[in-house]
Amino acid sequence: MTDRPARPPRPQHVLHVVGTERLSPHLVRVRARGTDLSAFRESPHTDAYVKITFAKPELGLEPPYDLAALRETLAPGDLPVTRTYTVRAVSGDELTIDFVVHGDEGLAGPWAAAAQPGDRLVVSSPGGGYAPDPAADWHFFAGDESALPAIAASLEALTPDAVGAAFLEVQSAGDQVPLSAPPGVVVTWVYRGEAPAGATPVLVEAVAGWHPLDGRGQVFAHGEREAMKALRDIVFTRWGLERAQVSLSGYWAYGRTEDRFQAEKREPIGKIL
Repeated sequence: MTDRPARPPRPQHVLHVVGTERLSPHLVRVRARGTDLSAFRESPHTDAYVKITFAKPELGLEPPYDLAALRETLAPGDLPVTRTYTVRAVSGDELTIDFVVHGDEGLAGPWAAAAQPGDRLVVSSPGGGYAPDPAADWHFFAGDESALPAIAASLEALTPDAVGAAFLEVQSAGDQVPLSAPPGVVVTWVYRGEAPAGATPVLVEAVAGWHPLDGRGQVFAHGEREAMKALRDIVFTRWGLERAQVSLSGYWAYGRTEDRFQAEKREPIGKIL
């Protein structure tokens, strides 16, 4: 048995920040401008995501970064690192990405909180795998702050007569953000209080109290890995949905660094579907 060849890296785009906005205590919106965003405008996915590459400023590396070549010349601790984020919107030559920020935790959140106009943002061309099916009889969404941009974009893409529900976990009412959803899609905010994100079952408990509508539905559920495993059992075992009806994955894992979380995707603990 031979290993599958590695996928070629997606092209990189060098953008420059034009503005930021604090949407809530834990969510910062960054708007950045580039010269050719056609790959983003042409993406059919409402969960379009990019790999953002961060390089140490003191090394003076110039993008686009040839990561394979840099591995041959730089110490491991000096290599650029990537983080995955969902595109919130694209309009003309401007890309919008919303970042979850918890103080100084992590890499991308603190960068977004401190970003200034002119700062460089290096992103890959978008991936993705979901868009609302206009033929679905109902739609269901569930996720925490990490999934909020994708869910917000998906709600905006629904037909005006769409019906269903969305359950969104945040810390408190102060973390709610305005959403544009059809009247028939009920949005429920679920609060975890002062408990750390990923450490409570509040989202799963809220979803467990909902019952699917009549007809063939479509589900988009993304967020903390263990919560998604619990939702997997609800949508497939309790609701009896088929794999083709469900987009379900972990965006992160409680108690794991981003690098460890990505590595675990290849291990049994990281498997959801």
